[in-house]
Amino acid sequence: MIARMTAGRTQAAGVLLGPGDDAAVLAAPAGRFVVSTDMLLQDRHFRLDWSTPYDIGGKVIAQNAADVVAMGSAPSGFVVSLGCPADTPVEFVDGFVDGMWAEARRAGGSIAGGDVVRSPLLVISVTAFGDPLDREPVLLSGARPGDVVAVAGRLGASAAGLAVLAAGIDPGRFPEVVAAHRLPQPPYEAVLGLPPTVPIHALTDVSDGLLADVGHIAESSGVAVDLDSAAIADPALRPVAELLGADALAWGLTGGEDHAFAATFPAGQDLPAGWVAVGRVAAGSGVTVDGAVWTGPVGWESFTEGG
Repeated sequence: MIARMTAGRTQAAGVLLGPGDDAAVLAAPAGRFVVSTDMLLQDRHFRLDWSTPYDIGGKVIAQNAADVVAMGSAPSGFVVSLGCPADTPVEFVDGFVDGMWAEARRAGGSIAGGDVVRSPLLVISVTAFGDPLDREPVLLSGARPGDVVAVAGRLGASAAGLAVLAAGIDPGRFPEVVAAHRLPQPPYEAVLGLPPTVPIHALTDVSDGLLADVGHIAESSGVAVDLDSAAIADPALRPVAELLGADALAWGLTGGEDHAFAATFPAGQDLPAGWVAVGRVAAGSGVTVDGAVWTGPVGWESFTEGG
């Protein structure tokens, strides 16, 4: 299986030695790595009746690549461990690996190695390595009063797609949002394409929901953030919300897995292309929406009953 998974693959420049030896060798041009890891469990983070093997492979790489890019770093290599039942069809593995490689390439890296074990259900663990390039890692703790909060990428589309699938609606009625849930497309270049001279005070990817993730910035930086609902609401989600009796704004504020990027930029600075202002940083603490406290759920939490 390992030979089948690795045959014919060409490694990215950051992987000096890929699969085949006891360990991979990755370059560290800046003398350090940015490293992130995630674990995904069948029927918890993905469903085989909702997503293709290709979608699952791409998604597991996208969410890890987004974490690395959210530090202002370029993904270089990914190490993937796959646990699967003994009767897993080889076609599933082929599609899964193709999806991983396609997204790794889109992010600028490649699959450097990993492991395969027998498991009663599908379990996937990904570790991503990134190169900080010419920029210091961008942390959650750098936001300052007066900063503009801006977002690159869509908000709420993945949550809308999940709602469509959960309701048993024909995915063909809303293919765009269903695709956003099945295989997120983080806008890597919105961060990686920025010149090092463009100051970013704080940066994160929107994986748990905008309120939750901007909340991490506010807490880490010791500041308050007020979000503008008019800038966040996506009109394209309204038809889905109306059909399901849902709140499209809530999807934009609390829906995770879009893997958009949220950042704070200095006041008075022109926002880079692809970034849209959605709020403002002030002295204080907490996150508000249009000046008021949001009373509903703020996003994904793994250990809550609904998470």
